Amino acid sequence: MERIAGVRVPDGPVAAAATARVRGTADEVLFHHSRRVFVLGTLRGRRRGLVADPELLYVAAMFHALGLAPGLRSRSRRFELDGAELARQFLLEAGRSHADARAVWLAVALHTTPEVPAGLEPEVALVAAGVDADLRGDGLAEVEPEAVRALLAAHPRHRFPQRFAALLADGVRDRPAGTTSTLADDVLGALDPTRPRPDPLAALSCDPWPASP
Repeated sequence: MERIAGVRVPDGPVAAAATARVRGTADEVLFHHSRRVFVLGTLRGRRRGLVADPELLYVAAMFHALGLAPGLRSRSRRFELDGAELARQFLLEAGRSHADARAVWLAVALHTTPEVPAGLEPEVALVAAGVDADLRGDGLAEVEPEAVRALLAAHPRHRFPQRFAALLADGVRDRPAGTTSTLADDVLGALDPTRPRPDPLAALSCDPWPASP
């Protein structure tokens, strides 16, 4: 039984298959990030009194960024949706219910959406909480220092911000329609200021409706 920072890592067949899937297809940066998201989400849930299904939370955390992996990403939609579809299909094939698959789909699809996940199922709320903690340090002060040290010993963050930004940019660069008004779009704009970006005011000005009488 594996424990990281006082959090038991699910080790049943579904969780083991999820680990193997991410290990076999994603960069090590994504693997370590995803495991930290699970642990941090669980720890933040304890502080909030939120209890998620550990296996569903684990699968959602492991798949949340898998839409950035080469060979798994599309060119027409957000990487969050690619990961959500992969997670949903994975759970259905593993025998979990449609309701479980739907909860994980939402957790992955909404993990970069501000505020909304906090009002949904614990799995949805805690994946977003884990992502926010790992990317921006949200709620990190609530985690005991020894737990932080144990998490970093198991899943280090060597140059994580720079490496993840590069990975994120690479994963979405070829799908402009799937990055508009997202974190990925902001990262791409910062790394490549010359990249064309849509004008939201122009989009609002292209009104197809006839003039009101």
